[in-house]
Amino acid sequence: MVTIAVDAMGGDNAPKVEIEGAIRAARSLGVQVVLVGREEVVKKELAQQDGHLDLPIKILHASEQVTMQDSAARAVRAKRDSSIRVAARLVRDGIAQGLVSAGNTGAVMVTSKMVQGMIPGVHRPALASTFPTIKGTPAVLMDVGANVDCTPHMLAQFAVMGDIYARVILHLKEPRVGLLSIGEEEHKGNELTRTATPLLKSLAINFIGNVEGRDLYTGKADVIVCDGFTGNVALKVSEGLVEMVKQMLLESLQATITRKIGYVLSRAAFADFKKRVDYSEYGGALLLGVRGVCVICHGGSNANAIKNAIRVAAEFANHRIDQRIEDEVRRWSPEVKETVKAD
Repeated sequence: MVTIAVDAMGGDNAPKVEIEGAIRAARSLGVQVVLVGREEVVKKELAQQDGHLDLPIKILHASEQVTMQDSAARAVRAKRDSSIRVAARLVRDGIAQGLVSAGNTGAVMVTSKMVQGMIPGVHRPALASTFPTIKGTPAVLMDVGANVDCTPHMLAQFAVMGDIYARVILHLKEPRVGLLSIGEEEHKGNELTRTATPLLKSLAINFIGNVEGRDLYTGKADVIVCDGFTGNVALKVSEGLVEMVKQMLLESLQATITRKIGYVLSRAAFADFKKRVDYSEYGGALLLGVRGVCVICHGGSNANAIKNAIRVAAEFANHRIDQRIEDEVRRWSPEVKETVKAD
């Protein structure tokens, strides 16, 4: 049975939603969950939930908690018994195969990188997020915030890791990998994208060239690569747009539907639409490039998001995604590997 460590103190509504999500996951996914946090707090909240007594859920005490106000550097230095750090140690020591946290993103990334360690040959970890497309198949965008400033060779590494993500989890035989830019032509973009293009062409992936922002949703590419600053802006704009469209659509339906049967049918269609664009269905962003598995969720995640984050973590653990990334990095051309070392 795969074991996933959950930072029970990380999210905005911790530990309630983490515990509810863990119960749902343990009940339906066949995984064991270790809830890491202040034991008395977690035990008290867990006791208020129904139907958990026979589930494979354990509690591990961590005396400290990283808040959203803590800087990543301070959290790593000063809070050595934080729930994030204790959970990462479980992965490092092989007790758990994955970590899920809705806590301070910077602190989770730094802690995971330092405690779990990096995959040999990977220069920087990257956050991979999944977007729905009009073709019905998701697209993977990376990086969405782990690395604000990137080199061309970091983008090449992101492309390789994204390719593995799409093949393992999305079950795509030959994922189409695109480079996010301001035009499809190679000469368009900035120095980063223009310099990264020949490196991406040299890799053993299906690189289709530049793609534009709208292609996040058209399904033109299965994996879209960019620096973390651009990716995070795209992610946050998309989240805001989805919320606006959902609210406008709901208001329009309520204002125009007069017959009961039409209202029922439209409500069903609206519910289907919400599920397709709901971030909680995708769980969270996967931190690729670290040993083991680390999934970082929204701070405001609900129980469904935590459950699906545990599902994603378990899937990647079962497929040994870190080992597959390490194997793929070894296949890179010598020129790319040597230049990455130089960086």
